[in-house]
Amino acid sequence: MFADRILSGMRPTGKLHLGHYHGVIKNWVQLQSEHECLFMVADWHALTTNYDDVAVIEQSLWDMVIDWLAAGVDPAQATIFIQSKVPEHAELHLALSMVCPLGWLERVPTYKDQIEKLSHKDLTTYGFLGYPLLQAADILVYKANQVPVGEDQVPHIELTREMARRFNHLYGREPGFEEKALAAVKKLGGKKGKLYTELKTRFQQEGDEAAVEAAHALLQDAQNLSIGDRERLFAFLENKGRVILPEPDALLTAASRMPGLDGNKMSKSYGNTIALREAPESVSKKVRAMPTDPARVRRTDPGDPAKCPVWQLHQVYSDEPTREWVVKGCTSAGIGCLDCKQPVIDGVLREQRPMFERAQKYLDDPTLVKAIVADGCERARKIANDTMKDVREAMGLGY
Repeated sequence: MFADRILSGMRPTGKLHLGHYHGVIKNWVQLQSEHECLFMVADWHALTTNYDDVAVIEQSLWDMVIDWLAAGVDPAQATIFIQSKVPEHAELHLALSMVCPLGWLERVPTYKDQIEKLSHKDLTTYGFLGYPLLQAADILVYKANQVPVGEDQVPHIELTREMARRFNHLYGREPGFEEKALAAVKKLGGKKGKLYTELKTRFQQEGDEAAVEAAHALLQDAQNLSIGDRERLFAFLENKGRVILPEPDALLTAASRMPGLDGNKMSKSYGNTIALREAPESVSKKVRAMPTDPARVRRTDPGDPAKCPVWQLHQVYSDEPTREWVVKGCTSAGIGCLDCKQPVIDGVLREQRPMFERAQKYLDDPTLVKAIVADGCERARKIANDTMKDVREAMGLGY
């Protein structure tokens, strides 16, 4: 019924690191060739926790977009845009806030979790309480039907589904729905209109599921129907209200835990990152300084790779023969720790090399990046505006 459309986004809070690449962007690069993708710079979301330190946002925004492009996000295949440049996000957020029960926001698991983690900040703001609702608006304003997330973000998608369901229940029966649906049947033409009516009767009177499938195929092929009329006829077919905001599904992505330089998950808050476009000499210095198995005090002491953070990076960057060489050499003290670290350094630099190459033209001419984003904002706003026309009309604001 709705386009195969994916929305995903990131907050501009600083330079991206390899954890962002392996956890999110690598997946985007694959998705963009298989689906219609919109990738959002979530600058309003950055304000939910960084409202008192906004200086970082603008520079982080442009650095982040260049990182996306460097990592392989293709503006010819995907729409890259800035959230705050599409004001329909804020409008839908406000509209949804009129009908969102307060308890729905208070029970989102990440709400209390983040308040505890960020106890040094005053997060007793509506913006922080309401950010899951803004996330819902981000998704619903594009009628995205899939959102790539990890397991921890599934409750946010469920809230979005509940909001879509509640909105459709309250406003799906638009004024004059049946008259508009019957007018849309006429637009199908005599032969197709008659067939649609027959299929509708077969389903509603006999429960014939095949009739629903046939009617769906008929409507998908109808070239002379507007999107609104097509949606009305889908709803009219099953005696439902019109689906104004479709419920999205969570597209679960494989949990890619990129290890940091200390063996913990790579994160800015742990200070254990390698930036996406970090200078080769800095990468080499950081990896060479990584802690290793404490048992290897001297070069001649054997070690255990399972107790060494460097081994975790070998899982990401080394092939099977190299990993076998590491295990044999470490456990027998046949190789030193610096020997073990070199293939990791080589692997990181090999991964980063094409990123530097892709990024260079945008660094040489920043207007290219701004043109890509301006074009993306225009495309995104056109989709969002179409949705808001439906929302305004459904809520009695279409005058």
